Amino acid sequence: MSDPPPGYLGAGARITRGPAPELVAAGYELELADAPLLERGLVLADIAHVVALPTIPDDHRRALLGALTDVDVGGISSEYGDLVNLRERALQQRIGDAAGWLNAGRPRREAGRIAFRIALRARLLDLAQAIARFADELTEKAAHERDTLMPDYTYLQPAQPTTAGHWLLSFAYPALRDLERALRDFAEANRSPAGAGGVNGSRFPIDRERLAGLLGFSAPITHTRDAMWQADGFAEATWHAATAATNASRFADDVEIFGSDEFGLLRIGDELCRASALMPQKRNPYALVVIRGGARTLLGRATGVLATQLTPSGRTDNLLYAYGEVAGSVDLATRLMNLAAVTAASIEFAEKELPAETLATDQAEQLSLDTGLDYRSAYKRVAQSIEPSDPREAIATRTVTGGAAPEALQRMLDDCRATIASARERLAAERAGIEAAEHALLAMAQ
Repeated sequence: MSDPPPGYLGAGARITRGPAPELVAAGYELELADAPLLERGLVLADIAHVVALPTIPDDHRRALLGALTDVDVGGISSEYGDLVNLRERALQQRIGDAAGWLNAGRPRREAGRIAFRIALRARLLDLAQAIARFADELTEKAAHERDTLMPDYTYLQPAQPTTAGHWLLSFAYPALRDLERALRDFAEANRSPAGAGGVNGSRFPIDRERLAGLLGFSAPITHTRDAMWQADGFAEATWHAATAATNASRFADDVEIFGSDEFGLLRIGDELCRASALMPQKRNPYALVVIRGGARTLLGRATGVLATQLTPSGRTDNLLYAYGEVAGSVDLATRLMNLAAVTAASIEFAEKELPAETLATDQAEQLSLDTGLDYRSAYKRVAQSIEPSDPREAIATRTVTGGAAPEALQRMLDDCRATIASARERLAAERAGIEAAEHALLAMAQ
C-alpha cells in the first residue's frame, strides 16, 4: 500500500506492511459491522473529549467541534480498521493536524467503550420498559380475571382450584424480578470509562467526573484499567435478557397448553395467530412459537458472550465479538417481551367446571380440622371417596400471604402496580437525564 493505514506505520512503529486481506475480511470488517451501533456514541465521545481537554488550542478545538458531528467515512477503505480509525482519517483529510488531538490521553478503544455503553444503556432502558409492560399487562389481566375459576395443574395433572387471576400473577412476579435485573444492568452500563487513558490514566489534565457528566453517565468507573477491559457486566446483561425471555417462554408454554382443544381454558387473539396453509381448521398460536424460539436463541447467545470472557486481561477478544451480540440480544429480548405483553393482554378465558379431584386436598384438610384426625389418615380416607363441594369456598380459605383468596390477591395486585409505577417513573427520569445531557453536548459542537 502506498499510504499505509494508521496503526501500521508511524514514528517508532514496528509494523511496516498493511493488513492482509484475510485479516480485513475476518477482523476489520467484523468491527465495521458494528458501525451503525457505535456511530452516534463515537460522535458524543469525541465531542466530550474535545470540550473537556483544556490543552487543545482554541483554533484546533473550533475546527474539531465544527467537523465532528458530520464526519463522512464513505470512500475510506476498510483496510484502515475500525470506525474510530476511519473517522480519524476522514478528519485528517478535512481539518489536518487538529484531528491529532482526538488521541491525546486516550487510546482508540476508549472511544469505542464509551460508544458501546451509550448504545447499550439506551437498549437496556427499552428492555426494562418492555418488561414493565409485560408485568403490567399480566397484572391488569389478573385484576380482570380475579374471580374466574380455573384448575391449577402440576405435572399437567389437576391439582387444586384457583383463579385465572392468581395463575396470571405467578408470571407477573418473575417479570418484576426481570425488571429489577434490567435496571441494575442499566445502572452498570451507565458508568463512564472516559478519561481512563491507556490503562492507568494520562499526563493530560483530564477531569473524569466532568467527562462522565457531559456524556450523561452517572459516574466514572473507578479503576482506570478495569474501565478499559471489564466485560462481565455485558455478559450479565445478555444473560438477564435471556432470563427475561425464558420467563416469558414459560408463560407462552402454559398458554399454548391451556389454549389447546384438549384443555380449552383460554385463547389468544386472532392477531397473534396464523392460519395453516394446508389444514383449514388450524388456528396456530404463532406468537407463542416466536417467544419460545427467541428465548432459546438468547440462551445460546448468552453462552457465547460468556465464553468470550475466557481470556487473560488486557485483550480485545472479549469485546471484538461481543458488541453486536450483546446489543442484538437485548434488542431481541425487548421485541419478545413486547410480544409477550400483547399476548397477555389478548387472552380470553373460558370458565369451565372444575374436575372434582381438584377439591380432594381441601376435603382432607377440612376433615383433619373438623375431627382432629392426623392429615395422612384424612388424606387416605378422602382418596377413597371425593365428595362434591364448592370451589369458591375452597379458594376463599387461601388467605395466606400470596394465596388465591380475594383479599390476598388484591394485596398482590396493589404490590405489582406500585412496583411497576415506581419503575416507570425511574425509567422516565433516567431517559430524560440522558437525553438532556446528549442534546446539551451536541449543542456545544453546533
